[in-house]
Amino acid sequence: MLNLTGKNALVTGIANNRSIAWGIAQQLHKAGANLGITYLPDERGKMEKKVAELVEPLNPSLFLPCNVQDEDQIKSTFETIRDQWGKLDILIHCLAFASKDDLTGDFSQTSRSGFNTALEISTYSLVQLSGLAKPLMTEGGSIVTLTYLGGVRAIPNYNVMGIAKAGLEMSVRYLAAELGPQNIRVNAISAGPIRTLASSAVGGILDMIHHVEEVAPLRRTVTQLEVGNAAAFLCSDLSTGITGQILYVDAGYEIMGM
Repeated sequence: MLNLTGKNALVTGIANNRSIAWGIAQQLHKAGANLGITYLPDERGKMEKKVAELVEPLNPSLFLPCNVQDEDQIKSTFETIRDQWGKLDILIHCLAFASKDDLTGDFSQTSRSGFNTALEISTYSLVQLSGLAKPLMTEGGSIVTLTYLGGVRAIPNYNVMGIAKAGLEMSVRYLAAELGPQNIRVNAISAGPIRTLASSAVGGILDMIHHVEEVAPLRRTVTQLEVGNAAAFLCSDLSTGITGQILYVDAGYEIMGM
């Protein structure tokens, strides 16, 4: 049985109860981890209230605003972890964004600003958060991010997000090589398509989900909790020999030729 008792885990990217990050947070809590949750702040505080109500049953000991395009908020997040926890054991990176206009139509029409934004939020944020987590993972640790098959195959309408995910997967390998000597492991989960707030921006997402249900060996898609189980495994002592890897949790779709 997975046991994360005594482990401090920071989970980013929870937006609502369909978020993959929410499934991961639930499973980490179930395994005994002490949770810190970040949310994307807005001017009216709606997101703070929504996420706070959702995660209340998990009893997080930290609940912090963290916009990864705001340097001060990022630094403040990790300063709070240092001051209140002393150390960090687990970092869950579930952050991705691209303009809806850049997730339909011709990839060659991607705007410069859209390209830069997608890579800053979806890719660079892993590098930056990992760099800040590094000195806090004094007893080793595990960093887990989320990717998708569109980072290695051309998926209709995934467009610039595919480039971001390709960069994310390569970042996992470089970070694993850097952080390994400190016993910090870095891995990614490539989940099958799940109906989330983020995926709803991808043109034809429902068609993609139905296609997976028809073609994947298990003849279905996966759930947020199944991805959460895989993340909990990668954060546990059951996976101490695994780093720099992309773990597919997609009902087997990745092995198929269509």
